[in-house]
Amino acid sequence: MPYQTLIPPETLKKHLGDDDWIIVDCRFSLADPAAGRRTYEAAHIPGAVFAHLDEDLSGPPVTDYGRHPLPTPEQLTTVFSRLGIDSDKQVVAYDDAGGGIAARLWWLLRYMGHENAAVLDGDWRAWTKAQFPTTAGIEHNQPTAFTGEPNEAWLVLKAAVPDAPLLVDARAPERYRGDIEPLDRVAGHIPGAVNHPFKSNLDENGRFHDPETLRAQLLAVLGSTDPDAAVFYCGSGVTACHNLLALTHAGLGNGRLYAGSWSDWIAEY
Repeated sequence: MPYQTLIPPETLKKHLGDDDWIIVDCRFSLADPAAGRRTYEAAHIPGAVFAHLDEDLSGPPVTDYGRHPLPTPEQLTTVFSRLGIDSDKQVVAYDDAGGGIAARLWWLLRYMGHENAAVLDGDWRAWTKAQFPTTAGIEHNQPTAFTGEPNEAWLVLKAAVPDAPLLVDARAPERYRGDIEPLDRVAGHIPGAVNHPFKSNLDENGRFHDPETLRAQLLAVLGSTDPDAAVFYCGSGVTACHNLLALTHAGLGNGRLYAGSWSDWIAEY
């Protein structure tokens, strides 16, 4: 069966070595952009290839000017082909941030039409806690010819943000309120936005809540707004994808992403 939202570590373990499964390590640190690659080379899930948030899952500013601009479809096609992804592959992405980075790859794949993509529930920490196998070094997959087209309806650009029926901010409450701002030059949130911190999607063990719990939480945030019309954002369009993953896992639809997010909203260009 294809996995299109989340996958438990126990299930992934059963598919290690399967030719039609692609595992992608997305570990990344905003404080040290090189840290993810170092930790990958030191130890990773066997068969996993590495994708860098800045270099692979972001691109030069074309549609937005946030800290992690959305890659063009051509750039994504190149990256996915290099990772060995084609229409027959089941993709599993993981990180060590509760899925906060891996969800970006999940969303980008679905945006380009590849639905058989999932995020490892519980992330790298659940994998190692279970004492499942790891390996060191660098791995590569046989390149493929990825084909896909972007679903532009899922993407919202800055000019359209004021017309959104609902804006949902995925950042921590203190950043949403503007109490602190560790990354961007201006603190606060987009006027009218409500707050649903992406970590609210996780339980005390770092696993996603069950679909029923997620559904109740998200419906409380959405109110009467059609989930597919709601626009999700964060600081730079990364952890907002975690909320979109939770929305889909809860059976509420797809939502829309303002990829530029707060860092684009406050940009002067």
